Amino acid sequence: MQSQVISGHAAGISVGAWSPKPATTRVAAVGCLRAVAVSGGGAVKDGGNLLWGRQLRPSLLIGPLRKERKEESSGFRPCQSAAASPAEGSGDDAEVAAPVGFAEKYPALVTGFFFFMWYFLNVIFNILNKKIYNYFPYPYFVSVIHLFVGVVYCLMSWSVGLPKRAPVDSNLLKLLIPVAVCHGLGHVTSNVSFAAVAVSFTHTIKALEPFFNAAASQFILGQQIPLTLWLSLAPVVLGVSIASLTELSFNWTGFISAMISNISFTYRSIYSKKAMTGMDSTNVYAYISIIALIVCIPPAIIVEGPALIKHGFADAIDKVGLTKFISDLFWVGMFYHLYNQLATNTLERVAPLTHAVGNVLKRVFVIGFSIIVFGNKISTQTGIGTVIAIAGVAIYSLIKARMEEEKRKLKAA
Repeated sequence: MQSQVISGHAAGISVGAWSPKPATTRVAAVGCLRAVAVSGGGAVKDGGNLLWGRQLRPSLLIGPLRKERKEESSGFRPCQSAAASPAEGSGDDAEVAAPVGFAEKYPALVTGFFFFMWYFLNVIFNILNKKIYNYFPYPYFVSVIHLFVGVVYCLMSWSVGLPKRAPVDSNLLKLLIPVAVCHGLGHVTSNVSFAAVAVSFTHTIKALEPFFNAAASQFILGQQIPLTLWLSLAPVVLGVSIASLTELSFNWTGFISAMISNISFTYRSIYSKKAMTGMDSTNVYAYISIIALIVCIPPAIIVEGPALIKHGFADAIDKVGLTKFISDLFWVGMFYHLYNQLATNTLERVAPLTHAVGNVLKRVFVIGFSIIVFGNKISTQTGIGTVIAIAGVAIYSLIKARMEEEKRKLKAA
């Protein structure tokens, strides 16, 4: 039978031949081991050493020592003899593999579902929004309802902790207010255009947004835009011009409003870059919606308030009934908020190149479905101009996305 020795001049402890029979001896040995580990200040001093073999089970000694070592940050490291089995005592270090969730197991499927819901909610919003304007042509008030329903949704989500509300201070508000003002202005003018002309035509004009983004980056931010990007925007300008000249529903209110919307969203992008924070996108969008709602209420009251009180609400209720009127306003607000939130969540999951393609396809879906649902008659020239404009946006988006990826690779290198 092997003998075990514990020696240490600092502790002054010596244990001779080990006998497995008395249980008290084994407990005493464990106590001695602990005493050596602690009294040495985390180490066995003066060349002391610790050996144990088959007769003294490692599981009785290693477990307590590991706990002591974790609690007191000890540097004491016992050396197991060659005779000991490596399997013994290893249960303490076994790690249980975390279960893999559905999103981690099937990421492509989840991303595809996000894209589908983004497109679906966007199409439903545009169709329902235009149907409301057909019997209630008050875009300022409807824009306020869009934001109001979204704000109520955000407040209810915060109240249950989904997501947890991020704190905001005066400095952050100073950064978010310009973004929210541009967001509100762009949203209202978009809805003025939706109410004035066909949905397909508004989205064709809004295809010019990349042109305004490039111009702002070049002349306001001082960023050099490559010639290839400018050339890719030529088909966009040409296509929108052709579509506008031959659009059957054309009027200047709808055209100018859509152009102001493009400019507003361009400045929103500029201010958003300056307001980059560590806050998650869901909370940022919630705060922007709250501020934009406050900004949009006064114009709605001033521009449309008297007409709404005089006959606007009464005419709408006479046409569709109170229940449908309130239901339509509620659901159009929900679809507006959810599609914007889904768009943000979707774009966070994909690369810029996929983002660019997805954004272009979304506009194609909206234009196509709006023409089918409302039966809008479009001339051949308008159809050709729309196709040219969308193709130009696709080329521009692909080139820009590749440039952004190359920049990231250079920074990473």
